Amino acid sequence: MNLHDYLRVMRKRWRTITVATLLMVALAALYTITSPKVYEAHTQLFVSTSSGSDTTALLQGNTFTQQRVKSYSDLITTPTVLDPVIRDLHLNTTAEALGQRVTASVPLDTVLIDVMVDDPNPQLATAIASAVGKQFSRSVIDLERVSDSSPSPVKVSVVTPPSVPSAPTSPKPTRNIALGVVLGLLVGLGAALLRDSLDTSVKSERDVKETTDETVIGTIAYDPDGQKHPLIVQSDPHGPRAEAFRSLRTNLQFVDVANHPRSIVFTSSLPGEGKTTTAANLAISMAAAGARVCAIEGDLRRPRLLRYMGLEGSVGLTNVLIGQAELADVLQPFGDTSLQVLGAGQIPPNPSELLGSETMASLITTLEKMFDYVIIDAPPVLPVTDATVLSTLTGGTVVVAGCGVVNKEQLTRSIEALRSVKGDVMGIVVNRNPTHGAHAESYYYREGYAPQAAEPSRKGRSRERQSAAL
Repeated sequence: MNLHDYLRVMRKRWRTITVATLLMVALAALYTITSPKVYEAHTQLFVSTSSGSDTTALLQGNTFTQQRVKSYSDLITTPTVLDPVIRDLHLNTTAEALGQRVTASVPLDTVLIDVMVDDPNPQLATAIASAVGKQFSRSVIDLERVSDSSPSPVKVSVVTPPSVPSAPTSPKPTRNIALGVVLGLLVGLGAALLRDSLDTSVKSERDVKETTDETVIGTIAYDPDGQKHPLIVQSDPHGPRAEAFRSLRTNLQFVDVANHPRSIVFTSSLPGEGKTTTAANLAISMAAAGARVCAIEGDLRRPRLLRYMGLEGSVGLTNVLIGQAELADVLQPFGDTSLQVLGAGQIPPNPSELLGSETMASLITTLEKMFDYVIIDAPPVLPVTDATVLSTLTGGTVVVAGCGVVNKEQLTRSIEALRSVKGDVMGIVVNRNPTHGAHAESYYYREGYAPQAAEPSRKGRSRERQSAAL
């Protein structure tokens, strides 16, 4: 992943990151509130040795002291020093437990010893630090004395007596909250990346390109009012979605130029991805460009094409296939365009067998001779086999991938199912592509970009659509 991918994930999963950060900050605040306050008392000791009369003796004494100081810092936390302190202060503890609250350190290249004592009671911490400093001075004299009659060559003096601390050293609210923020951001980002890697749904054109090698021949933006106005090329001819269908129409002209298909099946992986609206708007766009187009309602299970186009559907494809009606009698013109629509007719009990029959193949051949393009709206690939069967009878198949509806595995399985029967997959149309948020693309036309002209007459609109298509 590059920086752009991380930024995309952060924009997409900002709620996860925010919740994780707030949770870690709340835990840090709770820890700060519930943790007992600890005060630290500090005292500093100076270690000296008996001085000599010459420079050599002084140097040797200084070296001796620095070497000894390293051992003295460890001596402070031993029972030799702490047991007397416990007796003098009447503490209810042991030398081992008290030693965990006493810390001794030696600044580099010095003969000083810093002693720190931690305790919830600031007065008690000060008393222990003072008692440790005094007792350590006596213990060193006793340990360094060779005999009872000889004096100790080492002397320890308290140079900084302890004072009662006014503020606790722990917990530290500012540090804890800052660590909570940092840790929350890291946890939130990790959770966001994990969710993004486990999310297999198709969210945008980028996901489609990462899923399959098939060419994306069109991208249709998401429109929340798409169900109310399915024929967008008529209701909003200057809008970005109408322009996307005209772009799809142009791209189809360059797919397999040597063997340009005249019959095209439009299908999807699952219901609700927008295959019917895509087929209908594309057929209208092709007719507006002057092409003779026949749109077939090939979904014999849940037909919706005629309903979207406002046409009658009592007789249609099934009646022609079983010999109850003639093709010319069931074709319906769509407005004053060169688009003819063949409805589904009565719903049969065996749609797959009917669509895969020789009669259907012969009908498609006949329509290819009558029209420049035959657009077939077929059922989804995964629930039923109708679209797979039709793909073997037509010149090509276009798969519509609905963002937010299908996942990557389902899209892959659909394409593999079409390939398994030698179906020619012409490409993929990405529908419902987001225009806002982390997955939004930046190349969509904005509302108002197309010029607004006075409403022309019906005949003028027809000529305008044909000239624009050319």
